Amino acid sequence: MILGCLIAMNVFPVVKSRDLLFDSKCSSMLNQASLYASSLSTLNVLQADEVGKVMTLMDDQRLSRVFVTDREKHIVYDNTVQQDESAEALAPEREVEMALAGNNVFFSQLKAGAVSSRACIPVISGGSIIGAVYLYEYDTAQAALIESLRLNLLSISLITAISALLVGLLLGYLIAHRTRMILTGIRGIGAGRYDTRIEDRGLDELGEISGEINLLADRLQQIEGVRQRFVSDASHELKTPLAAITLLSDSIVQNDGMDKATVREFVYDIGREAERLARVTQQLQELTKLDSKARELREDVDLGKVAAEAMKMLLTLADQKDVTLSSNLAEKCIVRANPDDLHQIIFNLVENAIKYNVTGGKVNMLLYHLGDRVELVVDDTGEGVPPDKLGSIFDRFYRVDESRSGEQSGSGLGLAIVRDAVLKNGGTVEAANRREGGMRFQVSFPAAEEGEEHRRDRRS
Repeated sequence: MILGCLIAMNVFPVVKSRDLLFDSKCSSMLNQASLYASSLSTLNVLQADEVGKVMTLMDDQRLSRVFVTDREKHIVYDNTVQQDESAEALAPEREVEMALAGNNVFFSQLKAGAVSSRACIPVISGGSIIGAVYLYEYDTAQAALIESLRLNLLSISLITAISALLVGLLLGYLIAHRTRMILTGIRGIGAGRYDTRIEDRGLDELGEISGEINLLADRLQQIEGVRQRFVSDASHELKTPLAAITLLSDSIVQNDGMDKATVREFVYDIGREAERLARVTQQLQELTKLDSKARELREDVDLGKVAAEAMKMLLTLADQKDVTLSSNLAEKCIVRANPDDLHQIIFNLVENAIKYNVTGGKVNMLLYHLGDRVELVVDDTGEGVPPDKLGSIFDRFYRVDESRSGEQSGSGLGLAIVRDAVLKNGGTVEAANRREGGMRFQVSFPAAEEGEEHRRDRRS
């Protein structure tokens, strides 16, 4: 684009100036020739003496040559010939023939540092052509101006081209350098070095790309850290029951004289550890399902009905732990979510509240509308959680009391499943200690769209 502009800048002004000069020469010389022809039209025949007298009176020093021909193309006057010399000769045929045919002729060219211009028109007397006037001008001054313009434009173009080349090389180097930095960072991240960062703080598009890649690297680094912790915790959780099963089975095999009661006790322990292993595996599958399906088919669900069903399923566990279940569920608490996820959320929260409650404790569930949201609250009268550990209870495999969690057969995955399921369905979940003792879990979902009649009923 720059090269094309420079070529146009060098060609167009010079050509335009040359054409304007030619037009000016044409108008000026044809007018001068017409003046000569008008003065000679008073003569009936063009003879050297009479033509010389007329032309001497009208001599123009700016013209390089002026001559007049008769009808037979003989030169009867030529200002380049001395008075004592003969002017008779044949005129140049091309222009004179055209003029004697009744045409006004002009021709000009720029060549060899000069503008050569020729004009020739007929001399008419009594309605007949009696000869022709021929003017010739050799102008070096105007040609010098055009040449000066051309040289100035060429100098400007060369300076512009060199400047553009230098700027282009500099910009190309900077862009290539920054691009190499970005590619190096991408390759490092692709190779698993998630701590790689691109040091590019530019305000242009490359700077934005670098910033986005750094943000991506941050996310990948966080995900990799979570993955490593998850693998480590999952391995630990699976290793413990497997080790217990191996130890118990080896004890049975290596002791031939073991009594039946002891064998039965060992087999019972093996079954309990197998159940724990199956439970951990099932919860891991639930988490994997939540991770792999970011958005499932949702539908309008009455959260109160789901809560009642979940509470009913946990009555047996509550009786075993001597824990009382109670609920206060508002009607028409409709949310748009996956029904299985809602059941999993409520079941895990209530089960957790029962398992970590005290003997004779209580678990209470509240369900109500709050503006355009539906709120679900699960309270228990257990021991609660130390304030400094509240922020970690939703982490996978996290357990507040490792020794107690073993007794309760907890895997540290229940609340993690709750959090992931709530977030997947567009809700929020919070945990806090109650002032009266125990824990409070509060889950909030956007209320589903409802008709005007439904809204009037709810307000009433």
